[in-house]
Amino acid sequence: MRMIKILALTTAAVCALSAGSAFAETAPGAPGAPSTWAYAAKTGVGASYEAYVDGAYKDGGRTGVVSKVWFSIADGVLTETMYGLIHQAQIKQLRFAVQTPTGLAVEGSDTTAKTEYLHLDAAGRPLSPAYKITTTDKQGRFVIEKRIFTDPDRQALFLRVTVRALKGPVTPYLLLEPHMANTGSGDAGAASPTALTANEASVFLTLKGSKPFAAASAGFLGASDGLTDLKADGKLDNLYASTDADRGAIMLTGQLPTITAGEVTLDYAIGFGPTAAASAKAAKGALKTGYAEVLARYNGEGARVGWEDYLASLTELPRLRAASMDGGRLVQASAMMLKVQEDRTYAGALIASLSNPWGDSVDASKPSTGYKAVWPRDFYQCAMALAALGDKQTPLAAFHYLPTVQVGPKTKGNTGVGGWFQQKSQVDGTPEWVGVQLDQTAMPIMLGWKLWKQGWLSDAELKTYYARMIKPAADFLVAGGTVGLDWNHATITPPFTQQERWEEQGGYSPSTTAAVIAGLVVAGDIADLAGDAASAARYRATADDYSARVDSLMVTTKGALGDGHYFLRLNSDQDPDNKSTVESRNGQDPVPEDKMLDGGFLELVRYGVRRADDPAVLASLPELDDESMADLYRVRYGFTFAGETGSFPGWRRYGVDGYGEDTQTGGNYGAGGRMAPGQRGRVWPIFTGERGHYELARLTLHGKPAPGALEPIRRTYVRAMELFANEGLLIPEQVWDGVGVEGAHDYRRGEGTDSATPLAWSHAEYIKLLRSVADGVVWDSYAPVKARYGR
Repeated sequence: MRMIKILALTTAAVCALSAGSAFAETAPGAPGAPSTWAYAAKTGVGASYEAYVDGAYKDGGRTGVVSKVWFSIADGVLTETMYGLIHQAQIKQLRFAVQTPTGLAVEGSDTTAKTEYLHLDAAGRPLSPAYKITTTDKQGRFVIEKRIFTDPDRQALFLRVTVRALKGPVTPYLLLEPHMANTGSGDAGAASPTALTANEASVFLTLKGSKPFAAASAGFLGASDGLTDLKADGKLDNLYASTDADRGAIMLTGQLPTITAGEVTLDYAIGFGPTAAASAKAAKGALKTGYAEVLARYNGEGARVGWEDYLASLTELPRLRAASMDGGRLVQASAMMLKVQEDRTYAGALIASLSNPWGDSVDASKPSTGYKAVWPRDFYQCAMALAALGDKQTPLAAFHYLPTVQVGPKTKGNTGVGGWFQQKSQVDGTPEWVGVQLDQTAMPIMLGWKLWKQGWLSDAELKTYYARMIKPAADFLVAGGTVGLDWNHATITPPFTQQERWEEQGGYSPSTTAAVIAGLVVAGDIADLAGDAASAARYRATADDYSARVDSLMVTTKGALGDGHYFLRLNSDQDPDNKSTVESRNGQDPVPEDKMLDGGFLELVRYGVRRADDPAVLASLPELDDESMADLYRVRYGFTFAGETGSFPGWRRYGVDGYGEDTQTGGNYGAGGRMAPGQRGRVWPIFTGERGHYELARLTLHGKPAPGALEPIRRTYVRAMELFANEGLLIPEQVWDGVGVEGAHDYRRGEGTDSATPLAWSHAEYIKLLRSVADGVVWDSYAPVKARYGR
């Protein structure tokens, strides 16, 4: 290795540098420029593995202190980092700017990025969500390597940073943008050679390094921050000790030593806490323990308990690896992605994604959970996937958590009927959205039945939860009623749902109704266990009634597409043939309901409500799969990938979907706070998994398949989902379908967009598909439902 030459970090040098700079105690320019969240297409997310103590997260168990720090990575930089509850962001991003002889370069806009896992098994599969992120200057002047993970024994994040000069001397600058207390508008901060600090309300952050900074400054975004200073003249020469009493959007800057040749490696720890002293102690403690030991604890190497132990506990993981097409790389990552995205205060609280959709254009002046919240539907998918892996503890914790988000007499502000589950909640149960989605009320019942039949939930405990949670939910699915929470005072009459699974329209929905019927049938089994024969009969009779009306309410024989015979996405009234107009959503003009297709009817097959060869199901497939339709109405798209043979299928949520980037401008969804007519929902990988499940059900209509019969499922649907994952093995919510202007992100077809990555549901669907392939039967099919309706 070449000799490393750096400027000496002596007190005299720091003083000399500062002496040549304009120094002031207080930064001007409060409150700074408006701030946003970060780019949502993450290539890495992480947190420490924490073991339960009696089904809860408590200090003192096998993993010691419970670490409550999560991080994310996008575009080569550290992005939203949470501490406390899983939605409570404290950092927007940490990146580096580098002054070179030919100008200033900033990570992200001026670099390319590569994401790799730090800890792999002999087959190249990830063993922990610890990352090596390499950013390379587009002009070839430097390379930065960052190794990122949390300290499992403290409230701290650890970074090892190596900067390599390639074409002359470089001076790196660490740029930290706090978003304390989950906003970007009310922070105060301070900077010194030994620490960068920030706070808002009762949350504090301290960044400390293995060596002091050559210079440091705290400033307001766009006015007195270090990057603005550097862009002006290439020097950090306007130094500010703090923001003092002023608050706003801030940036903290620390200057690293100038590297004349070779490379330098420095360690940084970011501590969090309820006081300045606590955050400083966490940072100091992580640095004192040191890179190698903190990483070993995080990984669970040797006798230490960490991520290796969690993966080893997944009894079905070897079978799922064998069912994969990539040697098990994605399923191993997917297992960790689901476990990472669980809160560490409320055990079992499984969120949708550690991201804010299209975050780089979303105002951060007010608190925002984004997708870092509980939707019972996404939650169900994750719990079922974890069960498919053989994780017994997390699905049980999830089931036990569910009363937290069920509406009842104790729900603050509730004046209406209870039993239903909140649309979207913070992990502590605080409601955010209060629409009624009947599938979200059915799925908790389905989860409880599944865990019971697995032998994981005892008869006695299920009886207790029947009275507490399941019976009120099932009663609501039967009778509905007038709700009374926040803005919502609607009268719900099942199976008409106030909102379907995409949260946008009311009506009779095939996917919602599939879950409602399945939920009621298995609720009958649970009622029988509890000795409530009258309710059991009522639930089954209602399910029979809903099932008998599926075709008459949701299948058109006079549609405008194909041969006119297919399932509607949604019917707002009693007549599926009357071409009622759907409501305008996401900037799209209203269209007749028979021109809006989706694949939600396949859920009827998944849960056992309809056979795979049901006439209406078979009649709907040609329209769903018609790739000759105009892009506005078209749902299915094919994708090709380098090194792969053939085309791989993907589907949009539905035709005329506007939940995505603008085809005319390339702009983000909802940019500027308005809905634009050019917005377009793209292809979602989960539907490749849903279709794979349907095709498996079709292949197994007459019993367990012969050896090799499921290979087409693996080669087409399993492989497609693996190809939709990014280099960090994260599966997006949406992938680019090639329609319209690509915009600033220059997407490739099949690449994840800025909507949300990783989507927990995407990973869950992939895991469940592998389990279904391994078993030769659909994992979340319900035997009593299939026996009742699938004959």
